[in-house]
Amino acid sequence: MALQMGTAEMASFLDEVFPQVRGDFVIDRMDEDMLVMRLKVADRHLRPGGTVSGPAMFGLADVAAYVATMARVGPQALAVTTNCSIDFMRKPQAGCDILAQAEVLKLGRALSVTEVRLFSEGTGAPVARASLTYSIPPDRSV
Repeated sequence: MALQMGTAEMASFLDEVFPQVRGDFVIDRMDEDMLVMRLKVADRHLRPGGTVSGPAMFGLADVAAYVATMARVGPQALAVTTNCSIDFMRKPQAGCDILAQAEVLKLGRALSVTEVRLFSEGTGAPVARASLTYSIPPDRSV
């Protein structure tokens, strides 16, 4: 499916609807096949022991699924997560950003299903895998 929003437009949309995470996430790639999004890891994302926290990784997976969906349906600020399952598989590398690779598996009128794999930058083995379902609000212009 053709994208309804470009990278710059999406970044502006995220800044507008989620100002509380401005600067945390960067879109590295966004096309019909895949979204690659980066969590710019900072001290606030770390847990004791110096590793990236589970909530920070969950946030990246959730935002990546949201962006992948919005890129396809256009700006729908009221789309919400209806389901998420995440498996944490290994400890992220210290001092590295986390990258999310998100692929929309199914896009319907009301639901979007996305798979997201998280990696420490520069590594090949995923640190986590998530499956997310988003509810897309009905078109109110009809």
